[in-house]
Amino acid sequence: MKVELVDSMGSDLSVVNAARVSFHKFHEEFQDGDEKLISYLAKHNHWSPFGHAFLSFRIKAPIFVARQLVKHQVGLCWNEVSRRYVDDEPEFWFPEVWRGKPVNAKQGSSGIFDMKFMVEGNKEIMDVHSQNLCYSALQLYTQAVHNGMAPEQARMILPQNTMTEWIWSGSLAAFARVCKLRLDPHAQQETQDVAFEIDRLVPDNFKHSWKALLEN
Repeated sequence: MKVELVDSMGSDLSVVNAARVSFHKFHEEFQDGDEKLISYLAKHNHWSPFGHAFLSFRIKAPIFVARQLVKHQVGLCWNEVSRRYVDDEPEFWFPEVWRGKPVNAKQGSSGIFDMKFMVEGNKEIMDVHSQNLCYSALQLYTQAVHNGMAPEQARMILPQNTMTEWIWSGSLAAFARVCKLRLDPHAQQETQDVAFEIDRLVPDNFKHSWKALLEN
């Protein structure tokens, strides 16, 4: 998986100026007291000033991860590679470990899956079986497209671990909500991984706002 910051607009100063416009105020530079104002806004859920700063990411992840993340809609815009229009060879993603089913269905997973419950009881064999299934699907997909099947229909053959890419843009406030939810230990691990990279890549010019949003 890969997360890349492709664009950003604004800064902590953008946030405080958006808040102060109510009093017809405008600052040219970040001043003493502005950090406190940002903390106050975040703590009391005055989110609109944080909506005037923007981030844009290009993300590559498996389809099943993308379908979890696209559920976040408010303040965000999503444009994704479409296999209606492209038919280049798909890539697949495979986990380093297979995780167990959670005790609570609302949690992401529960430790490493005990392979003794499988027929072969072996992680390596599980890996081989899953890879063989994917490459069988790839062979059928490639053959179908090569022989004239519409890519928009042939794509249904491909599994959920097929890699996809999208541009994900939105306000600082919106991405903070994404990260607060997806960095939770109960979130699906792969969505945590994407959220961790987003968190890591937020520019330094949002350091006060980002800290305040994630802490409140």
